[in-house]
Amino acid sequence: MRIFPFCRGALLCFWLSLFFAAVSFCYGDHSAVEVVGIGECSDCNQNNIKSSHAFSGLRVTVDCKPANGHFETRGIGELDEEGKFKVFLPHEVVKDGNLTEECFAQLHSAAAAPCPAHNGLDSSKIVFKSKTDEKHTFGLAGKLKFSPVTCTSAVLWPFFNFPPLPSLPPLPNLSPLPKLPPLSKHLPFPPKIFPPIPPKVFPPFPPKVFPPFPPKVFPPINKKLLPPPITIYKKPLLPPLPVFKKPLPPLVPAFKMPLPPSVPIFKKPLPPFPKFPPFKRSLIHPFLKYHTFPSFLLFLKSLTPTLENCLLYLL
Repeated sequence: MRIFPFCRGALLCFWLSLFFAAVSFCYGDHSAVEVVGIGECSDCNQNNIKSSHAFSGLRVTVDCKPANGHFETRGIGELDEEGKFKVFLPHEVVKDGNLTEECFAQLHSAAAAPCPAHNGLDSSKIVFKSKTDEKHTFGLAGKLKFSPVTCTSAVLWPFFNFPPLPSLPPLPNLSPLPKLPPLSKHLPFPPKIFPPIPPKVFPPFPPKVFPPFPPKVFPPINKKLLPPPITIYKKPLLPPLPVFKKPLPPLVPAFKMPLPPSVPIFKKPLPPFPKFPPFKRSLIHPFLKYHTFPSFLLFLKSLTPTLENCLLYLL
């Protein structure tokens, strides 16, 4: 009884391995085909809109034009928060590394409405990019530019236009309220006298008795005994040896040769100063009068004859 489940599990694993081998054999010659691209919001910075909000809910379809001339959708992909997308195409579209059909990328809004292309069909045309390990990668010739005004995302989805509310009939004219009779003047109510509230008597609280804390007993701290210090014996220094210096010889007196006596210098006497002949006293010019310069003439008279003659000559 215990052997049957094991046999059934082994048989099931055998058939599953055969099935996956057959599938891999049938599709082993096919290569993966993907289209990658980037979407770009043209006026998000001007309208203060985040790019991640503008890309939310947008989709990209790859439409190819076969031989009959009608466009057919070959793949669908969504834009991520950075605006990148990836669309997988069927294997029949690729032959010898090239597309057998002319394909274009079309951007759709969150409401599945096609968005207008800013740069025309040339930027949305799909071209060959690279091939690695039986994987063909195609891309766009440019970027899919769009405006959030014409291509609404899921975040910027407009509100649903509800029908207007029905108009209600006008309120009926109500009759005025009846006038109430005036209140009669009554005497004031007598004050209410409440009996005094007896004071509350609380029983005394018994004092709380706390048990004494047990004395704290700390274990003795065994200090590690340090070894006694080792005395270091230093070798005593020897007394310094006396240094015997050779005595200097006695100083020899230096005898200087006496200088010869100085020779007197005899100067030649100067010749006697020549005597000048006496000058005759010249007369004053006739036009000068004594009474005109009396003080000046007295000054001239006191001078030597030589200076007087010079001054008279200058006058």
